[in-house]
Amino acid sequence: MPQNFTNSRLANMGAKAIRETYESYRTQFDAVTARAKLRFKTRDWQGMRADAAARLDIYKKEVDIIETAIRHLLGDRVEDKQVWANLRSAFAGLVNQRNDRELAETFYNSVTRRIFATVGVDSQIEFVDTDSGTSPAPAKFEAHRSYKGARSVARLIRKILSAYPLATGFQNLKLDAGRVAEKIEVHLHKMGLPAEIDRIEMATNVFFRGMGAYLMGRFFCGHNLIPLAIALLNSSEGIVVDAVLLQEDDISILFSFTRSYFHVASAKPSDLIRFLKTILPHKRIAELYTAIGFNKHGKTILYRELLGHLSECSDERFEISRGESGLVMIVFNMPNDDLVFKLIRDRFGTPKKITRPQVMEKYKLVFNHDRAGRLIDAQAFEHLKFDGCFFSPNLLTQLQSEAAQTVKIKEDHVILTHTYVERRVTPFDIHLQEADPAAARRAVIDFGAAIKDLAVSNIFPGDILLKNFGVTRHGRVVFYDYDELCLLTACNFRKIPESSCYDDELASEPWYFVNENDVFPQEFKRFLGLPDHLLEIFLEHHSDLLDVGFWHKAQEAIRAGELPHIFPYAQNRRLKQQWDIDFNSNWP
Repeated sequence: MPQNFTNSRLANMGAKAIRETYESYRTQFDAVTARAKLRFKTRDWQGMRADAAARLDIYKKEVDIIETAIRHLLGDRVEDKQVWANLRSAFAGLVNQRNDRELAETFYNSVTRRIFATVGVDSQIEFVDTDSGTSPAPAKFEAHRSYKGARSVARLIRKILSAYPLATGFQNLKLDAGRVAEKIEVHLHKMGLPAEIDRIEMATNVFFRGMGAYLMGRFFCGHNLIPLAIALLNSSEGIVVDAVLLQEDDISILFSFTRSYFHVASAKPSDLIRFLKTILPHKRIAELYTAIGFNKHGKTILYRELLGHLSECSDERFEISRGESGLVMIVFNMPNDDLVFKLIRDRFGTPKKITRPQVMEKYKLVFNHDRAGRLIDAQAFEHLKFDGCFFSPNLLTQLQSEAAQTVKIKEDHVILTHTYVERRVTPFDIHLQEADPAAARRAVIDFGAAIKDLAVSNIFPGDILLKNFGVTRHGRVVFYDYDELCLLTACNFRKIPESSCYDDELASEPWYFVNENDVFPQEFKRFLGLPDHLLEIFLEHHSDLLDVGFWHKAQEAIRAGELPHIFPYAQNRRLKQQWDIDFNSNWP
């Protein structure tokens, strides 16, 4: 059939097919997102978790479908760039008036990159940047609403809470409004500002994730813009305000790269992102798109930022990252950038037995799983192309000798055929060496909390070594070495059997049989590598991690379908109400 059509007709047909498939993706994405409100109202936490996983699969499924259709439609002209140049122009015309045009263009690029395995970018057939020549039609719904200030802050907050569709489910809306107002007034007093609010602006739609719902906004006192996030929980007795966040750092943690994506309806995503950017000015635009579920477009923006930053050679070079060199991955970064690049080695050091495909499956597991605020979101990129001048000689030598399957050096360019890009954190072992005693103590306590958060979310890190964990700029301990990671329910936690004689305990090999998935928590103390004074602090707070009982109880709870709420804010930000029986942060 394709041979009978002109290039122009094929381009128009292809553009229409891609647009229709994109619309199918958005319809499905929006339907799953919309279900979050009902999941929250009915306290269907298992359903919410299932939706979060299902929504992640929609994009790839639709790209798979349209790739097959386009190959069939274009036939032997499927790699004809003139056809695709025409197709790009036709597609631009079809989506130019959409409120989500930037997302549609990214979807189109996903199709072209599947067909051509494009190295770097190809401006002839791709959207390199959103064309701003014609503004899309205005959205039917505003991204945020504005509320004029009033004498009573409590009355103003009550009005705001009442405007959301969840209002009828509150246990005591008036009481909660008063508590929110009190927090705001105390905060303004600490800032040396009068408790006089000119106006409050709130995102129109609720942000849902896990067991929580969040109202995002900002308020103005004169020239002062103050961020505002109100965290809601739905207890067995009704909806309650659990926390009020009034500092950028707290809200940044709420939107952390270690969290799963929000479910929030958005008629015009770019407007919502612009609003969020005023609340979180230090967050990358890419991170904000990713945080609301449009991770593919987040990747697109991130790559454009990288290309812009690395447009001209300078004295800054990619260098091997700080920390102990891994046996599976090569990690490097720009000294002054907050991103790291991770490449899989050609060969893994002893005693690693894992394969390259298995490593990639581990990263896929993390992408699809609830990250619980403890697993770094890793964005997988293919065919990245950089000028060779951005790589230090030492790094180039290592890449050539140890990652030749992944790194191609052609003329003056370095091509990374597959790499993971993550936010950079300080390796935990280095943090402990550099931190003052108080910071080190806090980090060690949070280290144990991180292991527990991962456990209750059905993740076992595998190697509980300091070098496999990192510390964020907010001081939170997170995990980033995924090659030994597995589901907690796949592990067999055992006590070490009694030895028959003293010589058994001195032997280099265990005197008992060890299966592949066996884990012996009693050994953790020996493998952690903490200095004695920090080990003492760790055991003071987390000695239960050395007891198989903790791990068995966690497994039983997971298998029973029990889900704890892992709070994305500090306990001292909570309003201290009595609903923890429904949301036990100390589970199991």
